[in-house]
Amino acid sequence: MFSRRAFGRYIAASLPALPAMAKIDSKIDGVMIGAQSYSFRDRPLDAAIQAYVDCKLGYCELYQGHTEPRDLKGEALVKWRETVPLSHFREIRGKFDRAGIELYAYNYPFRKDFTDREIERGFEFGRALGVKCLTASANVSVARRIDPFARKYKMPVGMHNHSRKIPDEFARPEDFAEAMKGMSKYICVNLDVGHFWAAGYDPVSYLKEHHDRIVTLHLKDRDREGQGKPGVLPFGEGTTPVREVMQLLKKNRWPIPAMIEYEYKGGDTVAEVKKSYAYLKQALA
Repeated sequence: MFSRRAFGRYIAASLPALPAMAKIDSKIDGVMIGAQSYSFRDRPLDAAIQAYVDCKLGYCELYQGHTEPRDLKGEALVKWRETVPLSHFREIRGKFDRAGIELYAYNYPFRKDFTDREIERGFEFGRALGVKCLTASANVSVARRIDPFARKYKMPVGMHNHSRKIPDEFARPEDFAEAMKGMSKYICVNLDVGHFWAAGYDPVSYLKEHHDRIVTLHLKDRDREGQGKPGVLPFGEGTTPVREVMQLLKKNRWPIPAMIEYEYKGGDTVAEVKKSYAYLKQALA
């Protein structure tokens, strides 16, 4: 006689395992093309994973909104981050593996109001997910608190930039320099090409000079602020040198994934990301 629990284990063990899908190959001319899962923020995790499959994108930078409960805020979210079992993240990694998608980076927003435990948990989550690096829309001043944990876990953290130039936020080359000054090699850059351009800086020159400290790129098209249409635009409608960035990656074979970050108001999300992927493939031709 089986107990109910033992019977459940017996049935699970006797069922055939679902075959894993073949690895999705979205490396074009040596350039890894993927997407930030924020691009699929309109759907839950499982549907977002299916969107990668439908778009034929094999690299993911995972948005924390796809791993955390969306109904938790404030102290409730802090408690969840500090106590959630790491098996939650291992299960998520398994879903990507079975779909043939490489989970390359985890995006976790290190902010100045984070507890030290919240900061360390970001690295524990990253390790459980098996990612190569973390990316973060962090405060500049938090880099000094992040660095000891980055060194402990030997995991790079790419600081993400936006276009608004406000104190203690990343937008300018000087903000990246300030965060990295005196820190270990693990404090790095997650360069958002479109936002960097909109803020008035050249992502091509920055990539040439700092490629060894850039862990991932976010790709979007924008005009310079005050010199064209505001906000994010479909690829090819703005003036961001996206093609030049892609050609630079191709020429130098730098191991920096180019992640589509779909943010403009379009139609169907999957259709728009497919268009973005097609544009990037053309940019490499």
